[in-house]
Amino acid sequence: MVLPFFGKKPVPGTRPAGDAGGSPAPDAAPLPAAELSSPDLTDHAPDALAQYADLVEVREVGAGIGAVYEEAAVLYANGNVPAAEAVLDSPSNHAREGVWMMLLDLYRLTGQRQRFETRVLDYATRFERSPPPWLDLSAVPARERPHPRPLVTLSGSLSGQAAAQFEQIAVIGKKSGTIRIDLGHLRSVDENGCAMFRQLLKELAAERVTVSLLKCARLADMLVGQVHPGCAEGRDGWLLLLEMLQHTGEQDRFEQLAVDYAITFEESPPSWEPKAEQEAQSTAALEAVAAAKEGFSLDGEVTGAAAESMRKLAAYAAERQRVEVDCVGLRRMDFVSAGMLFNTLADMKTQGKQVILKNVNAMVAALLRVMSVDQVAQVTLRA
Repeated sequence: MVLPFFGKKPVPGTRPAGDAGGSPAPDAAPLPAAELSSPDLTDHAPDALAQYADLVEVREVGAGIGAVYEEAAVLYANGNVPAAEAVLDSPSNHAREGVWMMLLDLYRLTGQRQRFETRVLDYATRFERSPPPWLDLSAVPARERPHPRPLVTLSGSLSGQAAAQFEQIAVIGKKSGTIRIDLGHLRSVDENGCAMFRQLLKELAAERVTVSLLKCARLADMLVGQVHPGCAEGRDGWLLLLEMLQHTGEQDRFEQLAVDYAITFEESPPSWEPKAEQEAQSTAALEAVAAAKEGFSLDGEVTGAAAESMRKLAAYAAERQRVEVDCVGLRRMDFVSAGMLFNTLADMKTQGKQVILKNVNAMVAALLRVMSVDQVAQVTLRA
């Protein structure tokens, strides 16, 4: 559900609907505009946070977010957990389900299970509905990230002098189970290098290591000048060239060279295997899995100058029209960081992007409502 316990703020200087009679309330003095796009908080973050907190308009009007929600949200954003708890746990606020949801989430965020268990019974009795389950959100474990496939580059001469590099490639490939080898920087190749490279590829294949050879055309072009039909020399160079043609997908050249190989060495050549297509499918599958596992998230406590996090979010959203930000691991966000988030998401909205902040805890969600982030993105609460 999308922030079910928050309504819209009234326009400053107006009375709530249904408030008939009485003298009209004087217009509130306009608040000074807070520059949130590039705050200089490097050395004075606590003072700056307090200053911005004083600028929050806290007003209990109609179905609006109200002073209680705003005050608790800003206190928690500034790291004052006891004060935020005292505001939420005031007896005068016990009739509000939204306050209860924030209080229970505060207990989960601070690891107060005993208080949570005690108050959750009061919640169930008062509102006659199932309470949220206990989850210790005080120390959310780091989420597992997909490991990138190792990339090694062969450069210079592919010769016997590259033995140490081949050994290192074998170790990396066997350890990770997959490896990419870039051949685009090779300048020369000799028979010893061909023999050792072929042996490396056989060794990795025997260990079931997924090998992707990149820019094979570079090596193939060098080998073409070293094979001579009718001259039974440089057998490893022939075989390596045949393998490179399989990786580049050049079947016609492969078939012609295979005939020359059979005549020259009087033995059957390797069979055609479309390795280029297999690698493309394998790469696409791996990239699809990585894309599914990746995505953008906000984790831990986003405090102080959050410019780097906002830059990363903007970069992630650059090529996307639908931007989902997982906040399941986000425990707290301070006032200024929320302002920077608003500016970043506002820019995305002007570009026609749809932004969803999902799995937001109730305390952070209240702050986002204070900062009008819900006006530029969809905010959904976590269970």
